[in-house]
Amino acid sequence: MFKIRSAIGLAVAVLAGLSGLRAQTAPVMNAADIQVQLRKLNTLGSVLYVAAHPDDENTRLLAYLARESRYRTGYLSLTRGDGGQNLIGNEQAELLGLIRTQELLAARRIDGAEQFFTRANDFGFSKNPEETFTIWDRKKILGDVVWVIRKFQPDVIICRFPADSRAGHGHHTASAILAAEAFTAAADPTQYPEQLTSVKPWQAKRLLWNNYNFGGNNNTSEDQFKLDAGSFNPLLGRGYGEIAAESRSQHKSQGFGVPSSRGTAIEYFSTIKGSEPKKDLMEGVQTSWERVPGGAAIGEQTAAAAKDYDMNNPSASVPTLLAIRSSIMALPEGYWKTVKLKETEQLILACAGIWAEAFSTSAEVVPGSPMGCNLQVINRSNTPVRLQKVAVNGVEDASVTKDLMNNAFLSVEKEVTVPAQTPVSQPYWLQDPHPQGMYSIRNEALIGNPENIPSLTATFYLDFGTDKGVQTIAVTRPFIYKFTDPVKGEVFRPLVIAPPVVAQLDNQVYIYTQAAPQTVPVKIRAMKEKTSGTVKLQLPAGFKADQASIPFNLNRKGDETEVNFTVTPLKVNGQNITDTMTVVLDVNGTAYTNSITTIEYDHIPAINIFPQASARLVTVNLKYNGRRLGYIPGAGDKVAESLRQVGYNVTLLSEKDIMNGSLKDYDAIITGVRAYNTQDRLRYWQPRLMEYVKNGGTLVVQYNTNGGLVTDQLGPYPFKLSRNRVTNENAPVKFLRPQDKLFTYPNAISEKDFDGWVQERGLYFPSDLSGEYQQPFAMNDPGEKPMDGSTIVAAYGQGRYIYTGLSFFRQLPAGVPGAYRLFVNMLSK
Repeated sequence: MFKIRSAIGLAVAVLAGLSGLRAQTAPVMNAADIQVQLRKLNTLGSVLYVAAHPDDENTRLLAYLARESRYRTGYLSLTRGDGGQNLIGNEQAELLGLIRTQELLAARRIDGAEQFFTRANDFGFSKNPEETFTIWDRKKILGDVVWVIRKFQPDVIICRFPADSRAGHGHHTASAILAAEAFTAAADPTQYPEQLTSVKPWQAKRLLWNNYNFGGNNNTSEDQFKLDAGSFNPLLGRGYGEIAAESRSQHKSQGFGVPSSRGTAIEYFSTIKGSEPKKDLMEGVQTSWERVPGGAAIGEQTAAAAKDYDMNNPSASVPTLLAIRSSIMALPEGYWKTVKLKETEQLILACAGIWAEAFSTSAEVVPGSPMGCNLQVINRSNTPVRLQKVAVNGVEDASVTKDLMNNAFLSVEKEVTVPAQTPVSQPYWLQDPHPQGMYSIRNEALIGNPENIPSLTATFYLDFGTDKGVQTIAVTRPFIYKFTDPVKGEVFRPLVIAPPVVAQLDNQVYIYTQAAPQTVPVKIRAMKEKTSGTVKLQLPAGFKADQASIPFNLNRKGDETEVNFTVTPLKVNGQNITDTMTVVLDVNGTAYTNSITTIEYDHIPAINIFPQASARLVTVNLKYNGRRLGYIPGAGDKVAESLRQVGYNVTLLSEKDIMNGSLKDYDAIITGVRAYNTQDRLRYWQPRLMEYVKNGGTLVVQYNTNGGLVTDQLGPYPFKLSRNRVTNENAPVKFLRPQDKLFTYPNAISEKDFDGWVQERGLYFPSDLSGEYQQPFAMNDPGEKPMDGSTIVAAYGQGRYIYTGLSFFRQLPAGVPGAYRLFVNMLSK
C-alpha cells in the first residue's frame, strides 16, 4: 500500500550546518562545491595514506591532496583505536572503537578523503613491532592491507611513520613495515591469490614516508621532496590548515581539538620504495583522461564542463554532464570508469538540485515485520527529470511514475515487510567474539569498509531527458529515521534493525565475596508488537538460579518489564573464579541473547548495537573495612560503579562537596583516571584534598598523562610523571615490601592476584620521587629492566597518599578478582 503527497515550494534548510544530521545520506553540494568536483572530474590519480590509529593521519595533507590536488585520497587506519582512553565518556574497548570509527568518518567528510580499516584490533600501547606481531596475525593483516591497495589502486602510498623505533609505538612501526611489504605484495599475483577473483594485482608508483617534526623528533631536511599544503582555496573560503583543524578536532574522544593554522605549511617526504619524486608527487603517473584508453575525448569534455560552468545556474551544466556520462558508459569496464561514472552522476544530481531520501516511520524495525516508509524526492531546477520507478529492498514499483517539476516536493508513502533474513544492526567486525588483537570477520570481502553495507535501501530511477535521448540514473539511499527535536530541530539517525526482544542487565560484573545469594534483575524490552516468551539465565558451573525460567508478555512495541532471578554461588572457599552468565530469551522457539547498547554524542551519529546480554560472575575472597568513598570523576571510567558492586557507598564529589563539605566523612577518596588532566578545578581542590589526607584520610590517585596537568603538585611531596609503562598484562610482579600493610590488610596479596589482568599492567608511572615515597612493586616487560614506579605510597600527617599507574580502570570492569583485592587494600586504613 502507498500514497503520494505533493507540495510546491518546499523551504530548503542549510542542512550541512545543523547538529545531529550526520546520518543524512543525500549529498549536499553548493555551487562552489560543484566547481571543485567538476575540476576533480578531470583528474585521474589516487593516494593512500597508511598509519595505525584514529588521529595518526595528517589531516592537512589529506585535505590538500583531496581538494587542491583533486586526487582520490584515502586513509587506511590499521585499527579502530579500541585500546585507547576516552575523554568524553566511559566507553572502552570495542565501544570506544565504534566512537572513533565515527569520528574518523566525520573527519573524512570534512577533509574529503575516504576511510578504510583492517581487521587489526588495537590492544593498547605496544613498545615494539615484535610484540605487536605476536598479537596481530601478521600474514592476515598484511593480506588486509594488500586487499585495500588492490581495491583502491593508489598511484602513491604514503606512510605516517618510519619502520623503526622513531615511530614511538609498536603499532606505528608495524604500520610502516606492513605498508612496505604490501607495496610489493599487492603487485605479486602469487601473493594472496584468493583475492584475484574480485581484484587484480596492483603496483603503486612509489611509497613515501611523510616526515614530521613534532614531539621532539625532527625527521625533516631541506633536501627531501616537499610540497606546500598550506594554500588557500577561494572556492571553499578556507585554507587547508583551517580545514585540517576542523577535521582533526573531530577526534573528540581523544581531546584532539586543535586551532586552525594559516599560511605556508611545508610537508616533507622520503622515498621508501619505487621511484623518487623530484618536483611532483605524481611524477611518472598519467593523471589525465589519457591514462584510460579512449579517454582523451572525455578529458576535453570535462575540461569544457569546468570552463563553462555557471555558478549562478548549475543546472545549465546538466546536458554537458549527461554527454560526459554517456561517453564514460561507452568505455570498457575498468577502475577509472567506475570511479568517474559515480562522480559524474553525483554532479548531475547536484547540478539539477535533486534531493532524494528514504525514511522509516519508526526508529527500529524487526526482520519479518512491517515497516512504514516515506520516499521523498525533489527536483530544484528546470532540468527535465521523470521518476520512472522506485525499488524498496529490491522490489520494484512502477506505479509512482511522475514528472518532477521544478521545486515540487514528492513524497511516496509505503508499507513494506522487512525481509526475514535481514541481519540486526551489528557492526560486521563485532558479529562474533574475537581473540586479542584480531577481529573475527565472517565475510572477508567486507574488510576495509568503515561500516556495514546498508541492509535496507530504496532506489529512485530518474530519467533525464535531452535531445540526444533519455538517460536513467539509479539513486540508491539507505533507509534512515528522521524526527524533530524541540532543541536541535530536524534530526536524522541510522535506522536500527533489531531482534524482536532484548534484555538488559544492571551490571557488567557481579562480585560474590561469600556464598550468599544476589538478586539479578533482568529488564526485557519488546522491539515489536505482541512479544511473549520466557527468559532464563545460562549460568556457568558453580552457580545456580532460584528459577529455571520466567514467562513474559509484552503487548506493545517499546513496552518493558523486569524480572528478578536470585543467583547463588555453590560455594566460596577462597578460590577466585571468573566466568560469564548470559540471558536467554525464548520467543516462539527461537533463542535470543541480545542486549542493546546506545552511544550518543552530538558530534557523531547515534550508535546502536546488540551485544550479548551477559555479565561476569566473580567469586573472590575479599575483605574490606570502611564503607563510604568519595570519587572525583576524571576522563570517564567505571571504577565507581565497580566499587558499588563490592558493597561500597560511593559518592561522586562536586565542587560544593570538596570545598565546603565534610571530607572526613569519607573513609577514602579516589580520583578518576586522568582527573588532573581534565578537571580544571582540581588545582583549587588540591589543598583541600591534601588537608583531608593530613587529617587522617586516604587519597588514591589513579593514572594521569604527563602532559596538560592542571597542577604539578599531585601529591604531598614532589614527583613527576614519566611515560614509563608495562604493556604486557602477564608481566611478572615482584613485591619489594612484602610485609607492608598494602599487601597484608585486609587481604593477603600474592602474585596470583596479578593473574588474569587485561591489556596492560599500567602506564605513565611516577618518577623523580621525593624520599618520602615508598615503592611497593617492581615489574617490567620482557627484555627490559624492572621498574619500581607503578605505585607510590606516602604517609602524610595522619593519613596516607597513594598514586597508582596500575590500570584498575580496565581491571575492575573486567571482573579481575585480584585487582579488586589490591584496590580494596589501597582504600583500607
